[in-house]
Formats: sequence, structure tokens, C-alpha cells
Amino acid sequence: MSRANEEALHALTERLGAARVQRAVPLAPLTTFRIGGPADLFYRARSADELVRALRAARELEVPSFLLGLGANVLVGDGGFRGLVIRSELEEIEFLDETRVRAGAGVRIYHELIQATVARGLGGLHHFVGIPSSVGGAIWQNLHFLSPPPERERTVFIDEVVESATILNAEGEVRRVEREYFEFGYDFSTLHLRPDVVLDVTFRLQPQPEAELRAVMRENLQWRDDRHPDLWLYPSAGSIFKKIEGVGAGRLIDQVGLKGHLHPSGRAQIFPRHANIIVNLGGARARDVRELIDLAQRTVARETGYEITPEIGFVGE
Repeated sequence: MSRANEEALHALTERLGAARVQRAVPLAPLTTFRIGGPADLFYRARSADELVRALRAARELEVPSFLLGLGANVLVGDGGFRGLVIRSELEEIEFLDETRVRAGAGVRIYHELIQATVARGLGGLHHFVGIPSSVGGAIWQNLHFLSPPPERERTVFIDEVVESATILNAEGEVRRVEREYFEFGYDFSTLHLRPDVVLDVTFRLQPQPEAELRAVMRENLQWRDDRHPDLWLYPSAGSIFKKIEGVGAGRLIDQVGLKGHLHPSGRAQIFPRHANIIVNLGGARARDVRELIDLAQRTVARETGYEITPEIGFVGE
């Protein structure tokens, strides 16, 4: 394994300031999976201007870059990332009027944004309580959860409350775009296809009694606790495979007998309570997780005829 071009890395360090750029930073502690090797360079962007400057510099110097939010929904390779990893720390929240709020890409959905909006009696984001995601990551994957109890018959998507966003586009321009720009779908936005980066998002919410919002939050947290692993005990990246309409990927993995399957290393496992989640039991490597993913795909295809596709991102070597 070799570093990205050393001259380019040095030039990028000079552009961003040697005091602000770190070398060989392990990425595992910065992901919810707690897995991943080091980044050649690591930079914390504390403002939109810093984020834009870092991305433009990396592109001009042809240094590969990766934007890291909360590190959810990704598996970082054991070899780390050859290039620049930028940690988005754009954490400003601004209420524009009675129903609209603008949040930086680095704002955590649950810990900051949901609490701030629910305290003002604004609903729409409260559905996503307990899901580890930054604002930028939520737009990238079109964050979703089941509709409120008791029916839970419909999937609620974050795009339903998105009004507009500020992005740095592939051409290096900062521009304001409307919701339609993202072409949202299930686990999809146009950010999957273009190297655009979200700087902030404006949400349009609905007034609703705070007590009602918090009741839904309690129900959703209980529902998640009954099915999902506690990230402090069982680090994971959430659901591994994309939903197949009418047939859950987890149901298929359970059907072929792999629910609870332990990797031979003893370090990773298909979660016993939710077969579409793989957990790090301690010291798991990306290779262990990939082998469980491959096993699930092969077995489900062979025994059911269904092809299950990962929804998480694979980053680095």
C-alpha cells in the first residue's frame, strides 16, 4: 500500500495550513462501525469556507478526497484512505422563520437538530430520532424510517421536509439548489452520481404540539431498541443491504439460516435480532465484514434467487 503522491500531499498540506492537517489518522474511531485504517491526511473543516477551500484544493492538486460526517453507513477498508479525509464540522443551526430551519451539513440530526426543532413545537424531523446521521449524510442517503405508531405502514423520508440546500457542485461553484435537484429515491440522491457536497440544508417543518412529537420519539426509540443493536456495545453501520420491495433483505438472510451467524474470527456477526445488520464484536476488520456480506449475498442468491445489494458505502483500501 502506498501513499497518494507525496508531492501533492505536501502541497495540499501547505495550502490548508500545516497546523491544521494531520497525517496517518486512524479512521476507525470516527465511524459507527469502529473499523478502518488510517487516512494519509486528515482535516477538520469548521466552516463552509474551510470546507470549500479544502475540496477545491484537493481537486486542483488531484488528491483523492472523502468527506466524513458521523461515519455512519460506511465501511472503511483496513488499508485506510489514500488521500485527504475531511471531517465536516459545519454545526450552525439557524431558525429562519416560524417553520423553516437551516442547518449546517455537520449538524447531528438527533442530538442537535431534532432536539432544537421539537423544543419549538416543529415536527417532521422527529421521526428520525435515534438514527446516527449528520445533515449532509441524511441528504446523501435520503434518510428514512417507518411512519409513526401504531400503523407503521409507510416509510417516512427526510426529503419530505427538505426545501433547499447550499452545495459545492462538481464544477467547483457554490450554489443554492431546490429539493428537486437531488432526485431523491429510496436510499438514493443525485449525490451518489455527482461529486457535489452539501454545505447546509433548509428544512420546512410543521407546527405540532411538543408533547405529541415527544410521544412519537419515545415510541420510535423503543421500536429501534427492540430490533437494533446498541452502538456502544455493538458498533455497526446500520442496515447493510438495500430494501427489496415486498421482501426485506433481513427476512431473506434469516430465511437461509444466517441470522446470528458468527464470522470464524469471532470478531464480527450477523446480528441475532436483525439479520440485515452486521456488528463488530470487538476488533473486527473490514475483511471480516466483507466476508459476511459476501456469504449473505451468495447464500440468498443460491437458495432464494434474490440478489441483495449493499446500501452502505465502501471507502478506501
